[in-house]
Amino acid sequence: MDTTPSARVAAKMQSGVGRITLDRPEAINALSLEMLQAVGEILDGWRGEPDVAIVLLEGAGDRGFSAGGDIRALYASMLDGGEPAAEPFFRVEYRVDAEVAAYPKPIVAIADGVTMGGGIGLAGNAHVRIVTERSRLAMPETRIGFSPDAGGSWLLAHAPGRLGEYLALTSDTMDAADAIHCGFADHYVPSDRIPSVVDALEMRADPATPTELVMLFDETPEPSRIQRAQPWIDRAFSADTLPEIRERLEQLVAEGVAADENPSPATALAALDERSPTALVVTLGAIRSARALPSQRHALEQEYHLMCWYLATQPDLVEGIRAQVIDKDRQPRWNPATVADVHPDTVGTAFAHRAERMLFPDLER
Repeated sequence: MDTTPSARVAAKMQSGVGRITLDRPEAINALSLEMLQAVGEILDGWRGEPDVAIVLLEGAGDRGFSAGGDIRALYASMLDGGEPAAEPFFRVEYRVDAEVAAYPKPIVAIADGVTMGGGIGLAGNAHVRIVTERSRLAMPETRIGFSPDAGGSWLLAHAPGRLGEYLALTSDTMDAADAIHCGFADHYVPSDRIPSVVDALEMRADPATPTELVMLFDETPEPSRIQRAQPWIDRAFSADTLPEIRERLEQLVAEGVAADENPSPATALAALDERSPTALVVTLGAIRSARALPSQRHALEQEYHLMCWYLATQPDLVEGIRAQVIDKDRQPRWNPATVADVHPDTVGTAFAHRAERMLFPDLER
């Protein structure tokens, strides 16, 4: 049985597998509000559908699962109507991400190719997460003056050691091995074997659980470069503040630690120099706060209120999108321009901000 909702999302039920395909390959399946609504409606419809035992999330085309949210549309809505116009996108997105994580049937996500931002919100919160040799995963929000969202703060907070802080602040890109080590993926399957995985899920040969079936095709990826860098990453990114993190990175550079590696303390410093200072300090607080939260839904709730703070008060988000996506001059004019100029009360103000309504009202109880 095939259904093709509007909004560039295809749905198909076959042999007990419900396949949801993000179908906007010309934009690496960038997620619009309508696409997210469609995914949510399909999942809602399949909850009680006896013909669906497993849900498969995939992206059309060979470039990636999803490059994230439709940043151009978000930019236009922010210019036209500010927070009231942009907020509905995030509200729907975060609620769909929560539904993926808590879905009563196993969800298998194929994060082949580019999978970033909102794409990780879907694939990273699935129950069985597959990456390939083409996978490139990242939470690149600080590049545009924003903080990791779509449940990304929860995943980052639970990465080994201080890799969450490192990935969030620098926006470094993970390959398959990195993603598995950092907790963003579970299995490495070469891309040419993905069709066999799908066939096995539909055939339901023994062993019968999705994880066991995927493991029949699982291979060991090359060693993770981020895992190799973790000793110096933990040393630097365990510091309490951004200035102290910078000081430790500078000391590592002076000591010549991992000078010829990628990543290195020098590349981390260079990345921090390019990011929004406000986004950096708020993101550091967000990852550490998420680490103490009891659930993914609590992390999404925190992200939601922070998102509304960004939309209502922060010019860096509009400027970052302009510089990275619209004009592509890669020369954002951050305000304030340096971490030293960020007001000491910024983090407290950001976390005290409350949207007009809760994302998950039941969390108040």
